[in-house]
Amino acid sequence: MPYHSLLLFFAAMAAGAVNSVAGGGTLLTFPALLATGQAALIANATSTVALCPGSASSWWGYRREIAKSRHVLLPILALGVAGGLAGSYLLLATPTRIFDRVIPYLVLTATCLFVAQEPISGWVRQRSGGPGPGSGDVAELRVTPALMAAIFCTAVYGGYFGAGIGIVTLAVLSFMGLRDIHQMNGLKNVYALATNSVAAALFISKGLVNWEVALLMAAGAVFGGYAGAGIARRIGQKNVRRFVIGIGFILTASLFLR
Repeated sequence: MPYHSLLLFFAAMAAGAVNSVAGGGTLLTFPALLATGQAALIANATSTVALCPGSASSWWGYRREIAKSRHVLLPILALGVAGGLAGSYLLLATPTRIFDRVIPYLVLTATCLFVAQEPISGWVRQRSGGPGPGSGDVAELRVTPALMAAIFCTAVYGGYFGAGIGIVTLAVLSFMGLRDIHQMNGLKNVYALATNSVAAALFISKGLVNWEVALLMAAGAVFGGYAGAGIARRIGQKNVRRFVIGIGFILTASLFLR
């Protein structure tokens, strides 16, 4: 239906804008897909594929900061790929009726992570003290087994559902010793791209993606990330966040009632 296409395009456009200024765009695309009659599993897979181009553009925007982290990039990428594959295989192994029951809890978790984003981001910025000489030096990294396990578990969640992993990744990178917030954002974007890409590839190989919808939404997400960020900034990040949080809690309530 034409109005379904409009809803999905504008939801993806809004998600692209939200991801560029706050993160959490999946909380807009996923409910839009459910509202147009997509099954939860198909909606999750299609949303993952549709938002991948936006992650790629974010990676390119932080390419200089990412270059500073090349010594730690490989293990983070490897963990992102491994965790993303594990999470997506776990999703495929989950019977549809069980996934439908789990979805309300996943959306609630993602919404709570989004609520926690602002205080956690403030804490990360305080720890970073802003970028400065040597502030992101790779030698400062404390790569412990516990932190690598945290990175892997975050990637598993990303491969399974994914909304809200960005803020968790920033917190883990801060615990690893990084202090440059821009460098951390760059690594976060590469990690998210790795996690989402392998999950998307697996979903595609299993035929779970509604391509007509995914391509429409990808176009909306790219446009939103490029042009919509300015609108989102004019509205104000707090208002954007309130809107996304409201959508998350309304969707959670409706899913529990269903």
